[in-house]
Amino acid sequence: MLRTVAEINEKIQQQKAVVLTVEELKARVQEVGVTQTTQEVDVITTGTFEPMESTGAIFNLGHTDPPIKIRQCWLEGVPAYAGLGAVDLYLGATVMAEYGGLGDAEESRLNTVLPERGGGHVIEDLIAGKPVQLRALGQVTDCYPRPSFETTITRDTINQFYLFNPRNLYQNFIVGVNGGDRTLYTYLGPLYPRLGNAVYSNPGAISPLFNDPQLEIIGIGTKIFLGGGIGYITWEGTQHFPLQKRLPNETPIGPAATLAVIGDAKQMTPQWVRGCYFKNYGASIMLGVGVPLPVLNEQVVAHAAIQDQDIVAPVVDFSIPRRVRPTFGLVSYAHLKSGQIKIDGQMVRTAPLASIRLSRQVALELKQWISLGQFTLTEPVAPIPGDRTFLPQDRWGSQRASE
Repeated sequence: MLRTVAEINEKIQQQKAVVLTVEELKARVQEVGVTQTTQEVDVITTGTFEPMESTGAIFNLGHTDPPIKIRQCWLEGVPAYAGLGAVDLYLGATVMAEYGGLGDAEESRLNTVLPERGGGHVIEDLIAGKPVQLRALGQVTDCYPRPSFETTITRDTINQFYLFNPRNLYQNFIVGVNGGDRTLYTYLGPLYPRLGNAVYSNPGAISPLFNDPQLEIIGIGTKIFLGGGIGYITWEGTQHFPLQKRLPNETPIGPAATLAVIGDAKQMTPQWVRGCYFKNYGASIMLGVGVPLPVLNEQVVAHAAIQDQDIVAPVVDFSIPRRVRPTFGLVSYAHLKSGQIKIDGQMVRTAPLASIRLSRQVALELKQWISLGQFTLTEPVAPIPGDRTFLPQDRWGSQRASE
């Protein structure tokens, strides 16, 4: 081992640590090689800014007088899950507004301003300090006699307000195309007929998990940049599939590892947490996430030196409405970022769903925090499991149908 996290943190606190963004690291390796770069650099910062559907916020409102046991609740007309404690709520980013949860005047205003409104927009508003209308219905009991409650809340008038995201940071994902004869509206946005476009969501070689392919540095307890504040990796993410097939450089050829993360939303900024809407599909949220990689040895640098031409994603045809869709093979991120790829002899325009520019800015902002001694590193308390399989549900449905 070249250095330890404790030694790196000591340098960070003294503002003596050498920190490079992952793009700077890749360029440095090209110039002087892995060994010299390892000797020079203490921390590598990675980042992404992309839609992350499995995101949500937990709130504690504080008790009313008389108390209420909330069992139905709407924030700006968006339903929040109330099956927790009496005044604890969970708001998912993809939940769409039900304007019956608002008064007539507020419903009219929101329909005028933004008809396609979901949980991600409400989370963004609260992070920005904006007021949010709350309407709640309660289960009347002896200790919670209040049947309903209406108020306006902000991030400063509630207790806990934090993001808890069951699945962020896909290690890799797919490229969506449409071989059919009509436009398809998907979680990648519109896919135009007859291979009219190709959309990819991962920012490629700057994305966090591509640069630690076997999750040897990243683990449970790793401190991260989350939405402009500080967050932590809490567990494997849902649909975590580390057993995905991999190239010789250990990077996966399709969707693989994912992470669950948490962070205090009161520290976050709307620059890095933005509600969004996909036409004819639904609401989501754009989230900036950055992960620091401590340079403990040469292997860390060697993994982080991968380039876009070294990693691939599968091209998937969404015109086939099945769980397992046909593919047109694998394509490198270098080709994807060139603006066009060739499919069956046809040149197809490409576009990223992630913002490459803002992904770079996440890595740069995290670099600045570390360089100024404002962000130290943590060692994982446990590894992310590397043996998870992916279980589909169709086989159980088929079995029940035949009985």
